[in-house]
Amino acid sequence: MASTEWWQRGPIEGIPAVLQPVAHILLQVRESVGEMVAQLTEDEWNRRPAGVASAAFHVQHITGVIDRLFTYARGQALTAEQLAAIQSEGRTLAAADVAGVLDTLSKRIDASLAELKTIDVTTLGDFRGVGRAQLPSTVIGCLVHGAEHAMRHVGQLSVTTRLVRSGTSDR
Repeated sequence: MASTEWWQRGPIEGIPAVLQPVAHILLQVRESVGEMVAQLTEDEWNRRPAGVASAAFHVQHITGVIDRLFTYARGQALTAEQLAAIQSEGRTLAAADVAGVLDTLSKRIDASLAELKTIDVTTLGDFRGVGRAQLPSTVIGCLVHGAEHAMRHVGQLSVTTRLVRSGTSDR
């Protein structure tokens, strides 16, 4: 584990200053997820102690939420593939699937960081409709929410992994 969090490690090259917190959160998400799930067994990945969401759900959902919110930030609608992916978040993971799920998360974060480097900061306040209802947000609103929602699930993942490692019942 690193001795400092990403926000304490300085700016990420090429990312505008106003978007540094988004980049730092995404990098922290990747690092924290990797540390939390490194030793999970297949059973632990899929266990739902006290009925809470599984580690498998959280990691898959983190990837999806970042993808979806960055899509909205670009002013685009979700694709059929993205909508279908929502339904598969939380699917049971076999041990053989874990590396792929973690790789997908890492690639999504890399793509998001690359995208942050291309954003014209003068557009951050531009309207962005979210979802089918086109709920009102902005470019920066979508980017920040994507990062903070991902981090919210890192917190939930932390609790879930502690519970499954402690042997807490699924009841």
